[in-house]
Parts: sequence; C-alpha cells; structure tokens
Amino acid sequence: MIPLPDRLHRVLQPLRGKVLRLEIAGLGAGPQFTLDFIGLRPCFGKPDVTVRASLADYLALALRREDPDTLFFTRRLVIEGDTALGLEIKNALDALG
Repeated sequence: MIPLPDRLHRVLQPLRGKVLRLEIAGLGAGPQFTLDFIGLRPCFGKPDVTVRASLADYLALALRREDPDTLFFTRRLVIEGDTALGLEIKNALDALG
C-alpha cells in the first residue's frame, strides 16, 4: 500500500477500480496498481491501461526534467489499452506541477 497525499489522491480518482501498469520498456514487466480509499495498492490481473517508458524517462518525468507530452509525441512514453484513462491520469499528474 502506498498512502497518498489528499491532493494526489483526488487527481487519481479516475484510477479507482481500474488497473494501471507502469511497464519498463525493454523488460516487458512493471508494477501494477489500483486506487483504493487510502492510496495506491499493488494488484494483479489484466491492466486497463499500460504506460510504457524507459526507466530513465520515468526518472526524468518524476524529476520534472522532461515534459510528458514531449515524451508521448516522440513515442518514448507509450499508452496502451484505455488510452482515454491513460491521458486523463497523465494530464492530472502534469497539472500538479
């Protein structure tokens, strides 16, 4: 379980009841999460949305050294499955700035 600050928990509400997979490019593996009343928790099963990027690109995003739109349009950040959900989550996280 990963408890989340209230503000982050609110922007991730579209993920409630859905499965998000953060896949590391080239490995074909990565953690899966869903949102519950406390925060993110690991889960199994078929993901609703998969976000794929290299470990370096995930780090650059976390440190705000790269813009998610730049990575998305250069295909270094790939969203598969429920792309509307993936874009909603990406935009919500980006808005936290």
